[in-house]
Amino acid sequence: MDYALGLVIVTIGTALVFDFINGFHDAANSIATIVSTRVLRPQLAVIWAAFFNFVAFAFFGVHVASTIGKGVIDPNIIDPIVILSALVGAIAWNIITWYYGIPSSSSHALIGGLGGAGVAKAGVHALNAGGFFKIGASIVLSPMLGFGLAFLLMNVVIMLTRRVHAAKANRLFRGLQFVSASLYSLGHGGNDAQKTMGIITVLLYSTGRLSGEFQVPLWVVLICHAAMGAGTLCGGWRIVKTMGMKITKLKPVGGFCAETAGAITLFLATGLGLPVSTTHTISGSIMGVGSVEKFSAVRWGVAERIVWAWVLTIPAGAMISGLSYWIISAIVEN
Repeated sequence: MDYALGLVIVTIGTALVFDFINGFHDAANSIATIVSTRVLRPQLAVIWAAFFNFVAFAFFGVHVASTIGKGVIDPNIIDPIVILSALVGAIAWNIITWYYGIPSSSSHALIGGLGGAGVAKAGVHALNAGGFFKIGASIVLSPMLGFGLAFLLMNVVIMLTRRVHAAKANRLFRGLQFVSASLYSLGHGGNDAQKTMGIITVLLYSTGRLSGEFQVPLWVVLICHAAMGAGTLCGGWRIVKTMGMKITKLKPVGGFCAETAGAITLFLATGLGLPVSTTHTISGSIMGVGSVEKFSAVRWGVAERIVWAWVLTIPAGAMISGLSYWIISAIVEN
């Protein structure tokens, strides 16, 4: 086999491992609320989420993939070693945060990985300042929008159901959670799987295996959604516990409002081509729901740990990827 082709195949395989771990790591985003409210058993919830993660390709374009492929670092410096190093950094950070049950962002780990590998190869000027500004803005805006929408929706629902018997309202929102969880999983698959699509596609362009206008091949779309769906099917129970039970106590009405607010945020971001963090989005939504009852209902100590993980994810991914670039380059050159 041609050496260059072999390196491309290894890199694509690593990208799919990242996508699998992304689904595994971020399964909590899709199922934590519906599991913690006991609407679905965990085993059924991951099957439910995996299905909607996979079929998301039929509902969304590939704007996010284009942002990742062209908007993070200079496309001219991208080669298989840069991509491979970025993926190694992102995978390593995902495993570390999964082990400690911290719901960090797989998306931002990948973005940090791209930045770190790009700087290791070509210096700071390799970074796309505009792309990082958009991503930096999304780090702040996505949880804020999720928080605000969930807070507003929860108040509206309380007002509309104030004369409905609690048991009847509980049954109603247990049913509605199937809809809201489906929409959230759809948004999760639509936004998160596109990051790996962008990585694989830019790799194929950089090695001359694709040409012309930037376009994601259908086979790349399908394998990325399949890998993420398979990862979600395996579940990430450590993070499910943090997301669904430790931030605040959720009832079906709260689960519905959090999932709906998160889904609206993800649909909007995906339509705009913004690679937001599904972790940030649902965390903010859960905090918004908890804050309606009383501010102290949110366990802010747990929230603080999550925020620190958000702050550290991009630099940590960048550091690991930069180190990986030097190691992989040394191995390849020898």
